[in-house]
Amino acid sequence: MKKYHLLFVVFLFSLTMSAQSHGSFLLNLYGGYTFSDKVDFDSSYARVEDGFEYGAGLEYFIMDNASIELKYNRLDTRMPLYTKVPLPNYGIPAGGQVNAGDDKGAINYVLVDYTYYFGPSSQKALPYLGAGAGIAILESPKSGSGTYFGWEIKAGVKVKTDSAFSVNINAYLQSMSAAVGYDYYWDYYWGPIAVTDYASTFQFGLGAVLSYDFKK
Repeated sequence: MKKYHLLFVVFLFSLTMSAQSHGSFLLNLYGGYTFSDKVDFDSSYARVEDGFEYGAGLEYFIMDNASIELKYNRLDTRMPLYTKVPLPNYGIPAGGQVNAGDDKGAINYVLVDYTYYFGPSSQKALPYLGAGAGIAILESPKSGSGTYFGWEIKAGVKVKTDSAFSVNINAYLQSMSAAVGYDYYWDYYWGPIAVTDYASTFQFGLGAVLSYDFKK
């Protein structure tokens, strides 16, 4: 009988431990290094250079192992644009940079993420997978700012401490898609048809997050 009492106590204790994450509300501070990507257009191509990405988010645990988060991240970078064809009127050969000296820009991500943590919340190290979608605000050197569709996927490990603070190490892939003009096709019945042409960035990054749990 004592053994059953002991098992019952252990069971209740494990339930209490696993329920601690439910309803938790966290402030997350982001820092990471995002790698470069090349974006091709019809007669030119651009590079979104690598750089430091930072931001903050508010994460709420809808159940023990899952959360939703509203986050903002910013990548300050350079966006050199290169022509594929020569531009003799500007003295720029094929492969030359069109916006030399004026290529500073930034990408701002405002995303809603869903994250699933593997293992009981009492566990100190929790691997996780997540994905998010929202908007990407592009600050380009020549065209000002524009708002486009953005998304990310991520994976990492959250390491908890006995205090309200925790740290996680993660890898992420972020993307932004923007309309960049039109491609034209010839239809036998309708003649020329214009179809919107899209370009997307795909940037991989490695980062860390410092979290503070307001529930503790």
